[in-house]
Amino acid sequence: MQNLTAILILIGTLGLSGPALASDVNLPKQTPEQMKAVCDKVGGKFSQDTSGYECGTDCHGKPGTDCTVFCKPEQKCVAQVIGSRRPRTVESALQAPARGAR
Repeated sequence: MQNLTAILILIGTLGLSGPALASDVNLPKQTPEQMKAVCDKVGGKFSQDTSGYECGTDCHGKPGTDCTVFCKPEQKCVAQVIGSRRPRTVESALQAPARGAR
């Protein structure tokens, strides 16, 4: 019975903490050229296809998927960031905030 209770508590905790792990943030429009320039600057990986273009980083200057920004042509971009961050630029969305910064 104690094992069942512990498992239920663990499932509940993980279920409630999931939304806090990542969030989507709307950013201004970017052209593919602008996105590629920022992506190169922060050490990310740029890709483009018929649905749009994106950049992904590990948030620390290397390619990865921890911090990503996706743009559809002629629409606002969407950044997926960890935690409750609210970046205002593509560059800040692709990098981890400085320690102590809020």
